[in-house]
Amino acid sequence: MRRWIQWVAGTVVTLLLVWLGFAAIVRPSNDRDWTIDQSRLATAVVDDPLVTIRNVRNFDYKSETDLTPRWEQRTYDLRELETVWFVVEPFGGWGALAHTFVSFGFENDEYVAISVEIRKEQGESFSPFRGLLRQYELMYVVADERDLIGLRANHRRNDVFLYPIRTTPDRARAMFLDMLGRANQLAAEPEHYNTLTNTCTTNLVSHVNTIAPGRVPRLQRGVILPGHSDELALELGLIDTDLSREMIRERFRINEAAERFADDPEFSRRIRGVEE
Repeated sequence: MRRWIQWVAGTVVTLLLVWLGFAAIVRPSNDRDWTIDQSRLATAVVDDPLVTIRNVRNFDYKSETDLTPRWEQRTYDLRELETVWFVVEPFGGWGALAHTFVSFGFENDEYVAISVEIRKEQGESFSPFRGLLRQYELMYVVADERDLIGLRANHRRNDVFLYPIRTTPDRARAMFLDMLGRANQLAAEPEHYNTLTNTCTTNLVSHVNTIAPGRVPRLQRGVILPGHSDELALELGLIDTDLSREMIRERFRINEAAERFADDPEFSRRIRGVEE
């Protein structure tokens, strides 16, 4: 029995050393054969109060693979930034897994979303295990809501929940600029995604805590297991609602509206239940 325990311990140590050695020699890069939807990195130039963003993604999708690329350059006025929205997309058939991202709302019902994602090469798909082995680069996708939300709700057929965040315009602007600054940083100095420490949700937490230090504790179930991130956000008073935890998902699930208004010019208004 003792020899067996020693063998197991030795094997674990050997595998750990192999993993550490492998991780040490793998370097992140922005020069790979990327999938078309992640082939360009968004970058921003700030000329206060204007922010110009290159490579805003606004694809048309007939399916996940049948798509028409469209990259845009857009300019936003920070004085018109009013709201922040938190998006949760559970996936994988297990409630603990989810993708999270945010969207920023400007005057005249104009929205732009920012999603922290793995940057996939041709033929790649997401694996939490591979994410521990420095197999993916990290990227910030800046996109039209019809693209990011419509893709998930209407083509991947995952539940999508869109939550209004309780914040001030000043903090919304600060977070917007902080996220765009991180996008610029990754365009200049690529990083690896890590399933535990460098994910969509951990990066969002970092941005929130940059604006309001300590606002979101890092070692929380909703951070480690982002399928529960909306529960944590509600508990911390970040979601602008008086509804209970049992009711928020029913209220803020937008799949039916996203499908119904997929081709509506007022897509972003419609998925929020705004009528003429």
